[in-house]
Amino acid sequence: MAVSHHPLQLNSNLKEPLCRRQWTGSSTSKVLSKFELRSFSASFFCSSVQISVVMRPLEFLCLGILWILATLQQVKSHGSHPFSKIAIHKSTFALNENADVKASPSVLGLKGENAEWVTLKYSSPNPSSDDWIGVFSPANFSSSSCPMDNPRVYPPLLCSAPIKFLYANYTNPKYKTTGRGLLKLQLINQRSDFSFALFSGGLAKPKVVAISNRVTFANPDAPLYPRLAQGKDWNEMTVTWTSGYGIDEAEPLVEWSQNGKDLMRSPAGTLTFDRNSMCGAPARTVGWRDPGFIHTSFLKELWPNNEYTYKLGHRLTNGSYIWSSTYKFRAPPYPGQNSLQRVVIFGDMGKDEADGSNEFNDFQHGSLNTTRTLIQDLKNIDIVFHIGDICYANGYLSQWDQFTAQIGPIASTVPYMIASGNHERDWPGSGSFYDTMDSGGECGVVAQNLFYVPAENREKFWYVSDYGMFRFCVANTELDWREGTEQYKFIEHCLASVDRQKQPWLIFLAHRVLGYSSCTFYAEQGSSSEPMGRESLQSLWQKYKVDLAIYGHVHSYERTCPIYQNICTNDEKHYYKGALNGTIHVVAGGGGASLSPFITLQTKWSIYRDYDYGFVKLTAFDHSNLLFEYKKSSDGRVYDSFRLSRDYRDILACAVDSCPSTTLAS
Repeated sequence: MAVSHHPLQLNSNLKEPLCRRQWTGSSTSKVLSKFELRSFSASFFCSSVQISVVMRPLEFLCLGILWILATLQQVKSHGSHPFSKIAIHKSTFALNENADVKASPSVLGLKGENAEWVTLKYSSPNPSSDDWIGVFSPANFSSSSCPMDNPRVYPPLLCSAPIKFLYANYTNPKYKTTGRGLLKLQLINQRSDFSFALFSGGLAKPKVVAISNRVTFANPDAPLYPRLAQGKDWNEMTVTWTSGYGIDEAEPLVEWSQNGKDLMRSPAGTLTFDRNSMCGAPARTVGWRDPGFIHTSFLKELWPNNEYTYKLGHRLTNGSYIWSSTYKFRAPPYPGQNSLQRVVIFGDMGKDEADGSNEFNDFQHGSLNTTRTLIQDLKNIDIVFHIGDICYANGYLSQWDQFTAQIGPIASTVPYMIASGNHERDWPGSGSFYDTMDSGGECGVVAQNLFYVPAENREKFWYVSDYGMFRFCVANTELDWREGTEQYKFIEHCLASVDRQKQPWLIFLAHRVLGYSSCTFYAEQGSSSEPMGRESLQSLWQKYKVDLAIYGHVHSYERTCPIYQNICTNDEKHYYKGALNGTIHVVAGGGGASLSPFITLQTKWSIYRDYDYGFVKLTAFDHSNLLFEYKKSSDGRVYDSFRLSRDYRDILACAVDSCPSTTLAS
């Protein structure tokens, strides 16, 4: 969901956002001129660039720029020449012979690492407090100024957006006096090389003062960041990953086995998308970055609850293989299987940088705590549902790589199921239910390709997930859910078709709040949920006796009583025995994005609120006993909980509007 502060006002106190903000603006894209520099002469190049030189003749600067170009000559950029995207004729350089940026080491991942730290040493003869270091990948970049096409395009307004940046004085308080600084930045393998540029002029009028040497990973094409997900069959696990290998270069596969025996190899399908798949800026313009190739393999006929090992591979055209590290997962239980099953649910986590650097849409500072806490308790987690607003890339596609790297230890070990949120899907004229620019022009394409879900149509992104004694009906609030629509029919079929004797725990998941919330935004609209949400769906929740409806979108935690038509159907708060006679609604959108405030009025249906980051955990002990816990991300401790204990006959029992009005029994 949107926030009310500017994401790049780094030195001001962050203001707390409302639950959602409407954004308007032009979606006009600008076509940038490109030069094929390989055939240009030095004299033409030097005469084409407007250059500000300090204490050196023009000839020296030309030699310096040519040296930079030679350094970047071998950059790989998925089929296009390294310089084909540089609008060099429009650039205004302020290259200074006395300014310098040096990065070390220059080659990363020599032992197969996917993330490493780089040390930057830099200096400037004219230091300023608004000097900053930009990280660019690919290493060639355009420092030309591009227009702000809509409110989702943030400064610095360069035609090549940096993947992240830091002010030069971030860890160097004397930089303005000494003109010298040192930074340590973490880089992840993103299928291309990196460069670092020192800018003056702040974010509004950036000028390149110095450019570093090129830094690259030993194998930038390596298979990376596996994401597990449940398949359409209960005994199937899907593995999705990203690489730089197209199908003409290598055949993707997964090598896997049970307890290291009987090695099997399963082929993978390959997808990608291009700039034309994006709906608008910045995803289509300054935020565009080649997504590489996305591979998905289906591991079938798994034995329930058995542990498997796997690794990602690519068979090159010369017959050799490229392999990833080895990972492990546990196969899902059979639907209805009576065993311990533990589920984590949250929304709106986003991503953050471990090195303290800033990126576009820089307001998810709780996400690292959530990620670390889940990793620490991973042995006690069986499956994760991230219900929308995944990484808040908002059209800056480099952020998706960084997000998949951040959740890597989780998503490579347990199924990481996602739902669609406004920051993945919404864009004017794209068929989304809400006419906002919240996706930054991605209009669902990136999320739908990077993450597998067992949907009949991944563009629609609603699906059923059966996990042991649980049934999850995952809705897509960014497409129409109202009565009579295709999604409404899906929701009813999902709720109606479950066998509650085998799967007693029925959970409804969605991004936006369709039930109840005390967030100030909804209150200001005179409501406690999305317009038309409860009116359309509460009859289904009641008819099919949904136990829990869990949402994101509001960046905080709240739990209601069992409720139907604004009336609590059970006065208990922490131990429910027998029939609920209503549905418990939970907002779990405190995964990491800036927090959303509550109204001061305490409604009767609101049992517990927490203005903090956290997540929900469900533990099914058997068919009759369920534990609900809310844990804070900061320490992993439980701050709210309840138990539900009942028998199958309690599910069968009639409640208001849950049985036909007239039966032979009545």
